Amino acid sequence: MGICGIIIVYALQSKQSKRGGLRMNAIYEKLMNCLAQVRKKTDFVPEVALVLGSGLGGYARNMEVACEIPYSEIEGFPVSTVPGHDGRYIFGFVGGVPMVAMKGRVHYYEGYPISDVVLPVRLMGLLGAKKLILTNAAGGIDLSFEPGDLMAIRDHIVSFVPSPLVGPNIEELGTRFPDMSRVYDPALAALIEEAAAEEGIPLKEGVYLQTTGPQFETPAEIKAFRRLGANAVGMSTAVEAVAARHMGLRVCGISCISNMAAGILDQPLTHAEVQETADRVADRFERLVSALIVKLGNMD
Repeated sequence: MGICGIIIVYALQSKQSKRGGLRMNAIYEKLMNCLAQVRKKTDFVPEVALVLGSGLGGYARNMEVACEIPYSEIEGFPVSTVPGHDGRYIFGFVGGVPMVAMKGRVHYYEGYPISDVVLPVRLMGLLGAKKLILTNAAGGIDLSFEPGDLMAIRDHIVSFVPSPLVGPNIEELGTRFPDMSRVYDPALAALIEEAAAEEGIPLKEGVYLQTTGPQFETPAEIKAFRRLGANAVGMSTAVEAVAARHMGLRVCGISCISNMAAGILDQPLTHAEVQETADRVADRFERLVSALIVKLGNMD
């Protein structure tokens, strides 16, 4: 390569680097802008963060609510378009533990960039939360599961969805190559089991696989996912766990098995079935989460 070629390549690399830097700064600046807007409304510092999936929409009644902030009041904050997903942060206490609950989440299939999908979880970490509980409604892949089962997430498969860490690393949040060998904290998972046993709630455990959605999976895909080692499948959660671990939060997760995945039962899949099952087990789900929050608050 001649000197002219070297100069052109260097110039292109420099231009790409600057573009990448701008993209990184834009994501971080948007996050910090959202943080500043929330801090204008409340100085509440949570210890535990909770993402309320289907079946936990009414969880606020278990909280001593200190403050609520609709997502629509936070400029630049992604707002869910999915029926059954409200959109607000709820700050308050459960058993004396300061916490923030995220009522309603956004999904990649809604058309948001993956950085927006994980922005709410990152923001809860910046607000002070050190432990994160992720919940969702999921399709059962494991043939021993039944609709209404609750599953502690032991691990996940997320290779079917873009990583939230793609692009220039945001050094203010975490390292370029974060370890994901224990995304779901074993100590927190043990507390889920303890809480379930104390509340008399049957509990499964397994691997959760995230797809993009919004279509439900085909029977052939479910067979493939089972061979990969997945026990349940859904359209959220795993990318949030990755982003949270990147910034040092301790993560645990619980899935409500709202339906059996495609091809297992001879019936079509509908969102109404998902919501109906989630509503049916809401009481058990809420009791388990409340008991878990108290245990997380008592951790050293």
